[in-house]
Amino acid sequence: MPNLKEDLNIKEMYGKECVLSKADFITQYNFSTNGLSSQEAQELLHKNGVNQISRAKSKKWYNYFFESLLSPFNTILLGITLVLLYTDVIIPETPSYANIIVILVLVAASTLLEFFEEFRSNRAAEKLKELVGTTALVIRNGKEVKIPIHDITIGDIVLLSSGSMIPADLRIIEAKDLYVGQSSLTGESDSVKKSVNSELNLDDINSITDLDTICFMGTNVISGSAKGIVIKIADDTYFGKIAHTLTTGKPQTAFQKGVQGISKLLIKFMLIMIPIVFILTAWKHETLTAFTFAVAIAIGITPLLLPVILSSSLSKGAVKMSKKKTIVKSLDSIQSFGAMNILCTDKTGTLTEDKIVLEKYLDIKGDEDIRVLKHAFLNSYFQTGLKGNIDEAVIARGIENKIDELASQYKKIDEIPFDFSRRRLSVIVSDKNGKKQMITKGAVEEILSICTMVDYKGQVSPITKEIKDNIKKISKNLNKDGLRVVAVCQKNDIIEDTIFDVNSEKNMVLIGFIGFLDPPKESAKVAIEKLNNYGIRIIVLTGDNAEVTRCICNKVNIKSKKIILGSDIDKLSDQAVLRLLRKTNIFAKLSPIQKAKIVRLLKEDGNIVGFMGDGINDSPSLINSDVGISVDTAVDIAKESADIILLEKDLNVLLDGVTERKTYFC
Repeated sequence: MPNLKEDLNIKEMYGKECVLSKADFITQYNFSTNGLSSQEAQELLHKNGVNQISRAKSKKWYNYFFESLLSPFNTILLGITLVLLYTDVIIPETPSYANIIVILVLVAASTLLEFFEEFRSNRAAEKLKELVGTTALVIRNGKEVKIPIHDITIGDIVLLSSGSMIPADLRIIEAKDLYVGQSSLTGESDSVKKSVNSELNLDDINSITDLDTICFMGTNVISGSAKGIVIKIADDTYFGKIAHTLTTGKPQTAFQKGVQGISKLLIKFMLIMIPIVFILTAWKHETLTAFTFAVAIAIGITPLLLPVILSSSLSKGAVKMSKKKTIVKSLDSIQSFGAMNILCTDKTGTLTEDKIVLEKYLDIKGDEDIRVLKHAFLNSYFQTGLKGNIDEAVIARGIENKIDELASQYKKIDEIPFDFSRRRLSVIVSDKNGKKQMITKGAVEEILSICTMVDYKGQVSPITKEIKDNIKKISKNLNKDGLRVVAVCQKNDIIEDTIFDVNSEKNMVLIGFIGFLDPPKESAKVAIEKLNNYGIRIIVLTGDNAEVTRCICNKVNIKSKKIILGSDIDKLSDQAVLRLLRKTNIFAKLSPIQKAKIVRLLKEDGNIVGFMGDGINDSPSLINSDVGISVDTAVDIAKESADIILLEKDLNVLLDGVTERKTYFC
């Protein structure tokens, strides 16, 4: 069982750097805002080493060869060969090499079959492990230069922009509308805003999601731009620490245990039978004849062709899988792939499209109203700040409903940008007649706080407590369905030459809501039904929130009486968690260690467990499972930890492994 470190103290690792002001941080750690010189960088590289996770070093060809050669059955056959050298070659007057040659040919065939297939598959996997961006933009010698990621060191100033991979753990010192995607670390699909100065106290920090001035290695910039000073590299980063919560060895699968069990049984038979046969025959025959007969018994009870049959069958399965968008890194995992009775999977990208869409546009009574979509479209189209997933989804839905022509009928006058204290954004537009209007969208509570009127089917009336309560109820029901809800309001009585600022957002008219969802894949429901028919139970392990997870799972027909949260897991003993696992299929808000714990407990309960994931947060579970399944777009450590890599993140690909079980069972 891999040894999992459960003592990653986020507050200790990053708390001080996070809460210090920019000026105090630079002063206290003696960093320069002008970056490093080439000489300083070389000295620091020599001192700190390269920016590379040590576990990522690939195996050499001879590692694969000797692993194949020294398999349990091959070891037995090689042992028999040594005995035959004595009995058939050294002792007799006329040496006989026939038995030795036969056994060595079988060992060579088994070894080469397994070696070439695993080496080829792992070479293909290594090619997939290349980072999307192999360089980063830094300031060296006062100039902006691109350097390889592994040459980045502590004190480097890294320049970030939309789409940038974050090459190390950084403390942000400049930022403009910076939003970072941390799903590879946390499982959360939402982008996270990063700032120059933190709004937190040290006591407020409990997890990496709380750190608002720190960017982590392995994450990526969704939008905005920033400068950050490197504070941790390589194995010292959060990415590196999670990678090293795993020991280098993967626990044995049920298949490997079975082969090893048969090997041990054969060895026991040999150790018992050979001396017994020798003793029973030695008193009647010559010593050499008796010993030779005992050795023949040992050879007779050993299935000489079994290693070749195993290797050839599994290699054949690997070839078939490669034709179906699947790379098999470990031949032994093919049997587990077909034999698994539980598949644990993440939610985002596996069950869902990993793309937010606008699903509902409703008036204040919860009925569909195209006017709400039109106002939301104008707001998203004309705003120039962060155009995140929400705005992209609004614009896409507007184009789908052919209302994008509205953009040509309006022109933008001004904008009040989004910020996290207000949690809303306003644009001021005018139509062809010069009529001005402010359109605002944002969180429901914040929008309600600036509205004094409501618009229902064109009729404007004062907002009342009953109306507010009903609006909150509608919003809560949408949340229960897994939708993120954004409210939309407007104001028409705009005075000429008004200076627009936050104070302008008042006395507004609520129009309605828009609801967003990361929809389930069309293929997921059918795939899950088929997997269930083949006796494979699906358990969802995700870092995302419970309500969104519940909604997606309902739509793909994954049923569970209740959802268990990561915070609940920490309060329970292993036996209590195991009891929950026997009747619960959905677990949300999980940490990497909690996911791995669930996988471990399922295995200890006698299940063959597969785990499908693609983030750094999934790596401990990939290692702990009987068969770890990842995808070509996964982070490096996930692909390294996996036994099987899919070239397409789709549950249907897994069906190929199930429907061809007879190929994999030897």
